[in-house]
Amino acid sequence: MLVLRARAVLDTSVIIEYVNRAGKLHKQASLIFKAINAGKLRAVIPNPVIAETFYVASRVYLELKLSDPIKRAEKLVHWIYRHPGMEIMRSFDLDVEAGRIKLEHGLSLTDCYVLAASKILGIQAVFRKREKEMKDAEVLKEEFKLIFLEDYV
Repeated sequence: MLVLRARAVLDTSVIIEYVNRAGKLHKQASLIFKAINAGKLRAVIPNPVIAETFYVASRVYLELKLSDPIKRAEKLVHWIYRHPGMEIMRSFDLDVEAGRIKLEHGLSLTDCYVLAASKILGIQAVFRKREKEMKDAEVLKEEFKLIFLEDYV
């Protein structure tokens, strides 16, 4: 029997919000991961998001004064790699499309990869919130399928 499930590209901010239980949008991020863990949603993670997740998680764990923050961050990205509900995306087409988006919109490179994956696959990109550099979010919404956790408070 063929089972179809929804897919979405996740930004680093959504992953970090999920692991940061004190985050303002932790509840919303948790619902996404609950759907992933239940097999109802497949998360697509562009490869650069892995590096950024490791970096940001390390910083968060350091700030929280948790023991062995680097090891914890390493475990997090290893969990993402192994998780059956998550797919790491990397390809030449993804790299080129991310570069095009960077040229057109001047966003962070990781955000460009998330948007590029969304565009290539025709699926939604999920971000925590509209960051300063996404000041033209409404313009971006015309070109990309965007979801912001902050819209679901």
